[in-house]
Amino acid sequence: MNADRMKIIAFACTYCAYNAADLAGSMRLQYPHNVRIVKLLCTGKIEPILILEAFRHGADAVFVAGCMEGECHFVEGNLRARQIVDHTKHLVEEAGMDPRRLEMFNMSASMAQKFVQAVRTMTERLEELGPSPLREADNDRSVERTGQSVS
Repeated sequence: MNADRMKIIAFACTYCAYNAADLAGSMRLQYPHNVRIVKLLCTGKIEPILILEAFRHGADAVFVAGCMEGECHFVEGNLRARQIVDHTKHLVEEAGMDPRRLEMFNMSASMAQKFVQAVRTMTERLEELGPSPLREADNDRSVERTGQSVS
């Protein structure tokens, strides 16, 4: 499967990363269209279950994009997010997936190019890693269900 057909979910903080993505659009910067942005008030509110559910529902890669370290609008939210992402990488690996499918990026609202680079980085990883094994397992289950309903 072509990497630009694979899904990337970006959990972005309202104050920095989401604004960087918005600025990238305003500046008409080109980046792969396979990213879907989920706006969070603060990345410190991210929980492992949100990330894991993104994978379960078909994401091939996930990244969390927050404020620059030390510049969080909620004091330490982005530091908490970094810990959560690191912990969740271990969970992803235990589930049999490559932990490189999950990443944390830090950027300010004016760093549109950094947002674009984050999307490109994750897309390049997907070119190497291929589709999520969960997606393939889901396709196998769909085939089984289809076969059962036909007979």
